[in-house]
Amino acid sequence: MKRIVFILLLVLTLIKAEKGIAQTGKVLKVAVIIPLYADSAFNGNDYKLGMNNLPKYMLPGLDFYNGVMFAIDSLQDEGINLQVNIYDSKSIKQPLSSLISSGELKDINLIIASFNTKLEIKTMADFALAKKIPLISATLPNDGGVKNNPYFVMLNSNLFTHFEQLYKYIQHNHASQNIVLCKKKGNAETILQSYFTDINVNSSVPLTVKTVSLSDTFSNYELLPYLDSTQDNLLVCASLNEAFGLKLVKTMAGIKNTYNTTIVGMPTWDAVKDFDRMTFGNGLNIVYSSPFYFPKKDPLTVNLIQKYRAKFISKPSDMFFKGFENLYHFGKLLSIYDNLTINHLSDNDYKLFNEYKIEGNRSHNDQSLLYLENKKIYVLRRSEKGVEAVK
Repeated sequence: MKRIVFILLLVLTLIKAEKGIAQTGKVLKVAVIIPLYADSAFNGNDYKLGMNNLPKYMLPGLDFYNGVMFAIDSLQDEGINLQVNIYDSKSIKQPLSSLISSGELKDINLIIASFNTKLEIKTMADFALAKKIPLISATLPNDGGVKNNPYFVMLNSNLFTHFEQLYKYIQHNHASQNIVLCKKKGNAETILQSYFTDINVNSSVPLTVKTVSLSDTFSNYELLPYLDSTQDNLLVCASLNEAFGLKLVKTMAGIKNTYNTTIVGMPTWDAVKDFDRMTFGNGLNIVYSSPFYFPKKDPLTVNLIQKYRAKFISKPSDMFFKGFENLYHFGKLLSIYDNLTINHLSDNDYKLFNEYKIEGNRSHNDQSLLYLENKKIYVLRRSEKGVEAVK
């Protein structure tokens, strides 16, 4: 019964999304681009997927949308008048290219987007540059090949930025330990290793780092020669492959009583559900980086979860909090400054959950500006108590 009610509420949400949300008052316009897939779910206003069927690919966009809707209510309660129009990036009737050519976005002051393809990023980023409109890219994927665009703002920091901040964390907290960079064979892993190596070489006080290349089916015997039972070990997982990272953690969990070990993982580790079912402690710690941290015990978080559960009979995902934070934070800044420039994007006076440090990302070759990027990275520790931010 709960699932049917939940599906029904989300169906009503999708119908509403097609209409957009408009508010009266001073005309400051925000366009929100979300992958809702409404055309694939509806025949007119009739939901065609069945009341017990909601495809998983629709859920992230719907939760982002619900966060936006909650933020609209909060801004209205504060007397902030914005005109917020929501567009489905997966619309068959009006794809993004048609939306742009229609002129419907000509008077927009701000664009907030949850993209899920690089082509969509490039399409909207080129439009934002041509019209000099800030475009906030709130979710993965990252830059989509954007260059020379001071109006494209990427909140999901790139991997080099993550490595820079993780390196600072290691240097501050684990510099004297036995540091081992663990990788598998692959082009992506070679690039990640080069990031860490380049940062280390250019450091004023480089770290002493061992490197081990492990097979996909490695055993603890491949790893043991690189570990030290007389001191703490710090393993850096230089791979985005979830199975490899999970195996590295499980391997160390199996021998944790002998070796005190901290494993530094990738930003993708925040979404690894298997970690929720693992037991930590007894000498094993996991840390990873993320540009976002939504503390579960924060009063605002608790309040939003309660309201979400009361409406949808379900628990919100991080996409809900991202939708809420993005519209509330940047919408409020827009209402204050009218014109969001780089000087205001990092204004944290109205911080909800996350601080932003938005700076220019420049080419390593000629230092030309590529786009604006959030350089604020949280280092998160996972334990049996949950996830917490560490210094």
